[in-house]
Amino acid sequence: MTSLPAFALLLLVASPAYAAEDAHGGHLLWQIANAVLLLAVLIYFARKPVLAFLATRRDTIASNLESAAQVLAESERRLAEWNQKAASLDQQASAIHDDTRRAAEAERDRILADARATADRIRQSASAVALRELAQARETLRREAADLAVELAAKILREQVNDADRARLVDEFIGRIEQEGRR
Repeated sequence: MTSLPAFALLLLVASPAYAAEDAHGGHLLWQIANAVLLLAVLIYFARKPVLAFLATRRDTIASNLESAAQVLAESERRLAEWNQKAASLDQQASAIHDDTRRAAEAERDRILADARATADRIRQSASAVALRELAQARETLRREAADLAVELAAKILREQVNDADRARLVDEFIGRIEQEGRR
């Protein structure tokens, strides 16, 4: 780069000499020289800041690309995680549905078994009550029949048994008691 300032100095010194030689051609040459000189000066003085700016810009862009890549990777990881959770939720919902259905069926079976057992107990209790009521009704009928038979027998005896029959019955009764006493 040390030759660049020397070249620029040479152009500065040579430009007025060429301009005096040819009025038409020198003017074009002078413009070209000025443009080259301006470009050389700009490159000489602006090169380091522009290179530093471009390097910084390149580093910033690289850093941003790296950050974007990390964010993208993290986002893809989270998306995969959420997709897996969504698939898992479908399986969990299906499992919960199946468990609930099984529990409901088991509860239904238990309730039906309890209802059957209760119905059986009620039937047995009703049967036992009916049997007791029937037995009581039979006993009541027997007592009433016996009472009626005794009353009827007493009425018949009163009507058909006379004093002689009564005396004979008393004598037979006493005879039986005496025989029993002897044994």
